[in-house]
Parts: sequence; C-alpha cells; structure tokens
Amino acid sequence: MPETYINFLLEYGLFLLKTITVIFGLIIILGFIANAKKTKSYGSLKIKKLNDELDEYEDNIKKNTLNKIKYQKHLKAKKLIKKNRSDKKIFILDFKGNIKASEVTSLREEISSIILAASKHDEVLIRLENAGGTVHEHGLAASQIKRLKKHKIKITISVDKVAASGGYMMACVANKIIAAPFAIVGSIGVLAQLPNFNRLLSRKGIDFEQQQAGDYKRTVTMFGKNTNSQRKKLKEQLEDIHELFKNFIKHERPNVDIKKVSTGEYWYGERAKNLRLIDEIMTSDEFILDKKDSYELIKVEYALPKSISDKISSVSSKIIKNILDNLTLNRA
Repeated sequence: MPETYINFLLEYGLFLLKTITVIFGLIIILGFIANAKKTKSYGSLKIKKLNDELDEYEDNIKKNTLNKIKYQKHLKAKKLIKKNRSDKKIFILDFKGNIKASEVTSLREEISSIILAASKHDEVLIRLENAGGTVHEHGLAASQIKRLKKHKIKITISVDKVAASGGYMMACVANKIIAAPFAIVGSIGVLAQLPNFNRLLSRKGIDFEQQQAGDYKRTVTMFGKNTNSQRKKLKEQLEDIHELFKNFIKHERPNVDIKKVSTGEYWYGERAKNLRLIDEIMTSDEFILDKKDSYELIKVEYALPKSISDKISSVSSKIIKNILDNLTLNRA
C-alpha cells in the first residue's frame, strides 16, 4: 500500500475522531441546556446510619479472627444489643470551615432538618474543623448552632484538629466541647492587616484619589496615605469587635476566665481543658464508638445543588479520563 495513501487514511481518521468528539461535546452541552429547567434549585439531604457500618466492620473482623463457637456467641450478644438499643438518636454533622465559613450554607439546612425531625431525647454531634476568619460569617455559623440550643437539643462539638478564633466562637455554643489531646483551641482575638502601596505609587508618579462622605466610611487604605486618626479609628473598631467576641464567649461559657483566655493566644487540648475552654479530652471517633450501642447514629449531610457548568465539567472530566485510560490500555 503506497505511503501517501496510508498518510491520507491516518489524517482522515484523526479528522473524523476530532469531528465526532466536537459533536459529542455539543450534544452533551445542548442536553444540559435543554434540561436546565428541570434542575432542582435546592440540594439534597443525605442520611447514613453509622451503626450498621460500624457493626459490619466489627463482624467482618471477628468472623475472620474468632472460631465458630466464639463468633456465634458474638452474633448472639450483638443481636441482644441491637434489640435493647434505644430509639434515641445522635445526629452527626461535619463542619470543615474556611475563612468565609462557606459551609454555613449546608449547615443551616442540616440544622433545620434536625430541628424538624428530632425528639427532645435526641442529641447532635458536630465534628468541627475551623481555624477562623471573617467575623460576620462565623457569627452566623455560631447563630445557626444556637438554634439547636433554643429547641433544647443537646449539642456536643468535637475538635479533632482546630477550633480557633471564629472556629472557637462556633464551638463555645455547645453544651459540651471535646477535643483531641493536640487539637488547637482558642485564639480569641481580632486581627486586621493589609499592605500599603502609597510610597511605591508616589515613586512611580501615580496619584491615588478617594472621595468619601462620612469621616470613617473607610479607615486605613491600601493605596492612599494613612493618617494616625485613621489608624486610631481602626484600632477602636477592632477593640469593639473583640469586646463583643469576649462577651459572647463569657455568656456561653460563664466558667471561663475570659480575661486570661482572650489574649489572642491558642492552646493545645490538655492546656485548653485546664483553662476550661473545653470539657473533655476525647476524639470524635472515641465519642462515636462509646455511643454506638446505646444510640442510633445518624450522619446528616446537605449536598448543594450542582450548576450546569459543574455538571458539564464533571462529565467532561469523566470523558477525558476514559479516553486517556483507553489510550493507556491500547498502548500496553
């Protein structure tokens, strides 16, 4: 077969493959657009019973490590435990926060669902991981947790890694705070920092102009020349926020020596316990295993609705992955 003919077939094959890929991509996009009206404007609530999962782990290990007689005894004892297990529930939530406490969107839905479904005997465990951030966002997150308290639902917050600054503002709302031995707790302070480029702009001959109505519409700025009066006002604002923060913690945990713990420092688990910032040294895993035979453990997670672009991106990623996997297999 002539070489030119082979080259022609290869080029035509590549052109055909590209064309099919483009058409397939357009079909997917058009399909998503056509179904856009059918997309739910709300997310979905995922419920998972952890008792079943933990029981399965235990059974699998014991089945492979015990003899038949001992394993049958274990199953019999387990059956009795399940029979005597109360109908009291512990709802388990996860909150892994960022500077803007973005997870509060899911948290509010999860808490609303629990309030609607929980009885007066039920409890909530929140596995909190949050190093702090903006005041108003974390204040809202703390207020969401307080809704449970207003409905007389007992709250335990576990800190396996960190609950600092705004994260501790959330944690202090709980009836009980548990923390791992080396979890970071505290950082009860307020911080504001920003660079100032005024001298750099001046050297480059660039003027910065800002007009405002109200002396303190803005205090310090990144581009203008800051005055002592502006710095003093910013400091006053930070002190005011700090005072609100301290009062909030003092109200929620009256046994804490607020003057001693509100220096902006943070402490590890054991030290935090001595300062009464937490109540007990314990990981969330210990707490769950301790409760599994006497409570129904219900994991609650609210999944936000996916936008069309998210769905297209997800499908595209899968298609690309499949193509690459097929190429790899063919080469092998």
